[in-house]
Amino acid sequence: MTQVQRMSRLMVKTLRDDPADAETLSHKLLVRAGYVRRNAAGIWSWLPLGKRVLDNISRVVREEMDDIGAQEVLLPALLPKEPYEASGRWQEYGDLLFRLKDRKGGDYLLGPTHEEIFTQIVKDQCTSYKDLPVMLYQIQTKYRDEARPRSGVLRGREFQMKDSYSFDTTDEGLAESYALHRAAYQKIFARLGLDYRIVSAVSGAMGGSASEEFLAPAAAGEDTFVDCPACDYAANTEAVTFSTPAVDGSAHAPVEELDTPDTPTIETLAAYLGVPASATLKNLLVKVDGEIVAVGVPGDREVDLGKLGEHLTPAVVELVTAEDFEGRDDLVRGYVGPQGLGKIRYIADPRVAPGTAWITGANKDGKHAKNVVAGRDFEVDDYLDVVVVEEGDPCPSCGTGLKLDRAIEIGHIFQLGRKYADTFQLDVLGQQGKPVRVTMGSYGIGVSRAVAALAEQTADGQGLCWPAEIAPADVHVVAAGKALQTELAVEVADKLAAAGLRVLVDERAGVSPGVKFTDAELIGVPKILVAGRRSAEGVVELKDRRTGEREELTVDEAIARLTA
Repeated sequence: MTQVQRMSRLMVKTLRDDPADAETLSHKLLVRAGYVRRNAAGIWSWLPLGKRVLDNISRVVREEMDDIGAQEVLLPALLPKEPYEASGRWQEYGDLLFRLKDRKGGDYLLGPTHEEIFTQIVKDQCTSYKDLPVMLYQIQTKYRDEARPRSGVLRGREFQMKDSYSFDTTDEGLAESYALHRAAYQKIFARLGLDYRIVSAVSGAMGGSASEEFLAPAAAGEDTFVDCPACDYAANTEAVTFSTPAVDGSAHAPVEELDTPDTPTIETLAAYLGVPASATLKNLLVKVDGEIVAVGVPGDREVDLGKLGEHLTPAVVELVTAEDFEGRDDLVRGYVGPQGLGKIRYIADPRVAPGTAWITGANKDGKHAKNVVAGRDFEVDDYLDVVVVEEGDPCPSCGTGLKLDRAIEIGHIFQLGRKYADTFQLDVLGQQGKPVRVTMGSYGIGVSRAVAALAEQTADGQGLCWPAEIAPADVHVVAAGKALQTELAVEVADKLAAAGLRVLVDERAGVSPGVKFTDAELIGVPKILVAGRRSAEGVVELKDRRTGEREELTVDEAIARLTA
C-alpha cells in the first residue's frame, strides 16, 4: 500500500502571483506551485513535490539505462585538478569551472562532467579485451559557474545530470554503444512525455567526432535549431554547414579603388554606393589566443562568434578593441579588406567562394575597392561555416529553405573516440596479445532540466500539467469543504492508495473550496477527484487535468476507473 500524502501535512506553500524575477513559464509555475525554492542565483532547493518529480525522471532514466546493460556508479563531485589539467579542460573550461583549494593549498574543482575520472576508473579496473565493452553511468549533481544563471532550474550553477560513458576496443563497437544509447534516449523521452527533436551538433569542449543533441522545442529555449520542412534534416545552428562551388572569376574587371568617405559600416557603404549589402564583403577582426585574425562574410550576414569559437576550440576567441589598432598601419578601422593583409590569417565563410567578386575595404581611410575577387586578389587560409544561420537558408541535404525554432537541450550524445584514452593511456590487452587503445562515448541527460522542459511544454493557463509517468501523484483528491465531504475524500484516498496509486488528498480545514481547486490546477496532478455536493449520495466528480473533461461517478466507479 502506498502512503497517502495529506495537504494539511505537506510542506507546500502555493503563491497566487508570479515571482518578480521570473521570466520563463517553468520558473514561474515551479515556484508558485511550491516545487522549488531559490537559495541564490542559479542555486535551487527541491521541495517535496519537486523532489518527487525529479526522482520519477531519475527512475525512468535508470530503468532504460539498466535495460541496455549500463551499470550505475557514483563518482565524487569534488575532484582533483590533475586529471583535468592533463586533458586540457582545466584551462578550456575557463570561468565556467568552479575551482577551490583545500587547507593545504591543493587545487580542486567541482565536476562539470566526468570523462577524465571515468577513464581513470576503467584504466584501473579493465585490463583485457575480455573486460570490454562496458557502459557506466551515474545520476549526480554537476556544477558550472554560469555568468548569468536564469530561467529557474533551466540554467543553474548546480544541476542534476545523468552522464554515461561507453568503452570499446573498436570503432564498430563504439558505433554500437552509441546506437544503444540513442535508442535508450528515445525511449526515455517518450516515456517522460517530451516532444523532442534529434539534431546534428558540435562537440565543443567535450571533444570527439559524431555528436547529436536531443532538443525539446519551447519558447524559453536557449538553443536555436534548424528544421527542414521537406526532408529529415535537423541541426543545431552551430552545426549547420553550407557550401558554394567555385565560380569562374576570369571575367571580372580589375580591382578599382573608390572614394567612400564616412562609410565605416556596411550600412553606410551600401547606402553611399547604392548597392545591396550582399554585394559587399564584411571583414570582422578577432583575436585568437591573442593573435589578430580576419573573418570574411557577405555584408548582409553576421558572424556567429559562438560558431567560430567552436571551430577554433580550444583557442580563445575575442573581439578586437580600439587599442589593437594602435600602431597598426595595415589595419584601418572600418576600411579593412582581405587584399593586402599580409601575414594576417584570413578565415572566410564558404559563401566567399573562389571566383566571387566583392566590394570591400581598400585598407585606406575613406577608401573601398570593388571587383575584389576571392582567389585572384586575396587568398583564404581557412573556409569555415561562421555566419549566423537565418530562416530560409538552404537545407544542406535538399536545398529547401530551413525553418528556425527555439528549444531546450535535454540530452547530448558524443562519439568521443580516443581523445581521453590517449590522454590517460587507456589500453587493454587485445586478442593478439598486444595493447589496444580503447575508444569512448559520452552521453548526457539533464535530469533537473527535463523537469523545466516538461513544465514549459505541458503547462496551461491554470498551472502545471504533468504527464502521468513523472507526476508527483496519480490522483489529487479534493474535499470541497464540509465534514462529510472531507470524510469521504480521506476514505476514497485510502482506498486508492490501497490499490497501489500515489494519492495527494486536500483535506485542509479552514481553506475554501476555491483555493483548493486553484491549488489542484496549479500543482498539476493528471487526475483530480472532487468530493463535493453529492458526497452524501456517494458520488464524486472525476476531472482530467489536461483535457478538462469532468464526469460524475460513484465512489466504486471512480476507483475502478482510476485503477484500471
